[in-house]
Amino acid sequence: MYYRKEYLTRAHREIDTIFRVLFPEHGMAVREEQILLCHEMLDNLLGRNIALCDAGVGIGKTYAYLVACVLMRKYSLLADGYSPYEQRPVVISTSSIALQKAILTEYIPFLSRILQENGTIQSPIKAVIRKGKEHFVCDERLEQRIVAIKEKNKNALQKEALLSLKEHYDMDEVSGLSGFDRRMVSVPKFCSRECPKKGSCRYQQYLEHSRDDEMFIQICNHNYLLADGYHRLQDYRPLLKDYRALIVDEAHKLPDAAKQMFGKSLCYDDIREICFYLGKEYQGPEIRKLSGTIRMVLDVIGENHRTRYGLKEEFHMTEECAMYLYEGIQTMNKIIEKIEKKIPKWIRNKLEETRSVLECFFHQDKKYVLHLKQDHDHRIILCASSRRIPQYLDQMLWSRGMGAILTSGTLKTGQGFSHIRKMTGLQGVRRVREYVADSPFEYKKNCLLYLPKNLKKCRRGSQEEAEMIAAHIHSLICSTYGHTLVLFTSYHLMGNVYQMLRDEIPFPMIEVWRHSPEEITRFKQTDNAVLFAAGSCWEGVDFPGDMVSSLIIVKLPFAVPDPISEAQKKEYDCLKDYIQAVVVPDMQKKLRQGFGRALRTETDTCVVSILDERAGEDGRYHEEVMCALPKCKMAKDIKDVQRFIRNRKGVEYYL
Repeated sequence: MYYRKEYLTRAHREIDTIFRVLFPEHGMAVREEQILLCHEMLDNLLGRNIALCDAGVGIGKTYAYLVACVLMRKYSLLADGYSPYEQRPVVISTSSIALQKAILTEYIPFLSRILQENGTIQSPIKAVIRKGKEHFVCDERLEQRIVAIKEKNKNALQKEALLSLKEHYDMDEVSGLSGFDRRMVSVPKFCSRECPKKGSCRYQQYLEHSRDDEMFIQICNHNYLLADGYHRLQDYRPLLKDYRALIVDEAHKLPDAAKQMFGKSLCYDDIREICFYLGKEYQGPEIRKLSGTIRMVLDVIGENHRTRYGLKEEFHMTEECAMYLYEGIQTMNKIIEKIEKKIPKWIRNKLEETRSVLECFFHQDKKYVLHLKQDHDHRIILCASSRRIPQYLDQMLWSRGMGAILTSGTLKTGQGFSHIRKMTGLQGVRRVREYVADSPFEYKKNCLLYLPKNLKKCRRGSQEEAEMIAAHIHSLICSTYGHTLVLFTSYHLMGNVYQMLRDEIPFPMIEVWRHSPEEITRFKQTDNAVLFAAGSCWEGVDFPGDMVSSLIIVKLPFAVPDPISEAQKKEYDCLKDYIQAVVVPDMQKKLRQGFGRALRTETDTCVVSILDERAGEDGRYHEEVMCALPKCKMAKDIKDVQRFIRNRKGVEYYL
């Protein structure tokens, strides 16, 4: 016992040395909040607790958990004598590819180098990114594909990308690769034991490398983590090497990944893909049966749920829907029975998945929320969202008893963590600890929160509302001399306001629609620009310096009601309880994400404006808004905004 306490003391002493001495020697600032966070993380990992760590902007949480993991392993090995459990790796799960790459190529090499130079560790920290087969090249299929296009007049850039796969086995590293080529050359679901490339297969070499005993950190996305958990729950072969601790970064997105993982869906593209692979197995008659039947099922369900106002998303069974779903199930049964011994197992699995979706809708399975969506061509997608996400997360991750850190800048909503605990299956788990690491940024000095006193209450979606918002945005842009990011919750409203202002604003205006990284890059490269954005721009995009000195949040980001939220609402005794338990916390989380675009470094200064009367001093959600955001200097008059910008910005800002 004495040695354990001594080792724990040493570990915490090393945290202080790393953050107060080693990091500053390499140009990094000392952040007290980051040091305290690392201490907290280490204690919870060693105690095999589950820590919910809300880390404010600028904390540096990535280095906090990496250092905690390194010291956990070092002192666990010393205390427990190199037991097999203590030598297991750590898994870091994130939502974004960019963060995964940064951890592997920036954070870990830097930390490994300075800790080795100091003697804290004796060998480099080894890490690998783990992801699904579909991301990697099958050398045999690549060779076949290159032969197939040899005499064809293929797009030059796509051909160059395809040929470059001879040097890059990870397809994510290659740009310009067509979706069709990607599918044609990716590692198949099941590899043949007679594959002629088996001995030299780069994918197999990658797997061997990832299983190396010295591999300390496995990095993956949330979907891969959950797929591994599902494999373990079903006694299938795990995807990840057995690990002793789990770090979930961007943890606020874990429930969404679980919804995607444990939901079911069926669309036209799914059927097209199955038919393509059946065609390679010479199953022509079955292709026609499958395609014709399922297309008819989707068309009939679509016809029964379309009105003059659009698609009714919540699924309602009609006699016609039941008849065609039943016919679809019977057709799938006959096809599977006839060809199951003639096709690969993974194609049979695809057929069985298709049948299971039809059965789910036919029997109106109560374990799922059944609803409909449309693809880009307005064709129906059948969707079944699981009601048991928290239970699945508990079974697959938390019940295994290992130490875990869940961290994000938006875990805490309102006064606590109750919402995220419920969403992640941690509500009844006793070994959960909660910790808040406040941002080191001086918001009271560098950020002005502007809630206009003269906001007029208008009917949502009306022309009057758009004109009122446009007038306020025009005034703010001119007051801050451009340098503005305007965040909308509605693309329709964004388009209307943009059209009203595009000839009225004396600064470059850029409008970002879905998936437009080029426009974001153009905004960053243009002086005094104004960016109109929605969707993904609410989080994960950095605009440091004077680039965004005015952040305008047009409306409080309440989620749009959908069949899933309607099903959630029924779990509560009254509407008020549902709003306070689900709707408001979701809004607060997204509001914090949007607010985080304002200050990205210690020296940034910014005005944040909220043009929603519900956020104002007498507004319905004023207290909830103030509770979600850091304490800032407040303003109600546009003159205060102008004064703040004049006092904080230098001459070069206006040039």
